[in-house]
Amino acid sequence: MKKLKYLSVLTTLVSSIALADEAGEWSYDKELGPAHWAQLNSKYASCSGLNQSPINIDKTIKSELEPLKFDYKDQATVKDIVNLGHTVQVNFEAGAKLIVDGKTFNLKQFHLHTPSENLIKGKQYPLEMHMVHVSDDGELAVIGVMFDEGKSNISLAKVMADFPRKSGDVKVPQSKIIASDFLITKQAYYRFNGSLTTPPCTEGVRWLVMKDIQQASKEQIKAFSDSIGHSNSRPVQKIGARPILE
Repeated sequence: MKKLKYLSVLTTLVSSIALADEAGEWSYDKELGPAHWAQLNSKYASCSGLNQSPINIDKTIKSELEPLKFDYKDQATVKDIVNLGHTVQVNFEAGAKLIVDGKTFNLKQFHLHTPSENLIKGKQYPLEMHMVHVSDDGELAVIGVMFDEGKSNISLAKVMADFPRKSGDVKVPQSKIIASDFLITKQAYYRFNGSLTTPPCTEGVRWLVMKDIQQASKEQIKAFSDSIGHSNSRPVQKIGARPILE
C-alpha cells in the first residue's frame, strides 16, 4: 500500500515535472525566485540539497558510458501542449521508452528553458529541452538537449505550429507528432546525478546531457520566450563531490 501511494504521488509529480505548483507559489523573480525556493514551502526543502541541478558541466571524467537505448514507437504521439506560465510542456501518449542501466524509463513529456539551465564548459545556450522519463518504480531520467541559434528546427516547428501563447492554454496538435521526431542522431552524452530544476527540486535524477548541439532559429527561440514572458532558468548549483562522466 505504501509503494502504491508513493507511485501515485510520483505520477502526479512527473506529469507536471516542470510546474510543481500551479498557484504561483514560486517563480524565477525576486522574493519568490530560486534563491528562496527552499524557504517558501517545506515541500521544497530539497532545493537546498547537495545534489541539485542544473550544473556547469566541466572537469569531466572519461568513462565508457553505455550507449543510450531508445525505443520510441510511432504510437508515442504528442497528446497535448500546455503553457504552464513558467514553461511550455509537450505531453506524450505512452509508448516511447529509454533504457538506462538495464532499467526502462517511459517518456512522459518535454519542456523548454531559455536560456539553458545546464552549462557546458561555462557556455550557456539560448535554449534547452528537458525530456523527462520515469520508470515503473518511480525513478527519473532526464535527457538535456542544447540548442544554439541557427537554422529553423524542423522538429520544434511541428510543436510550435500549435504553440499555446498564453499561460493556462492547452493545445491539441492538428497533425501527428511522434516522439522519434526529437531523437538525437549522435548520442554521445554527459552523465551526472542531480535533481529536478524546479520545486520541489527532487534529487536522485539521472541526468543525461547530449553533446550534439542542435539548432533553432532566432524566431523559434523568441516565440518560446514570448509565450512565457521571461527567462526560466535556475542558476547553476554547486557540483560538490559529484563526478561528471563522459
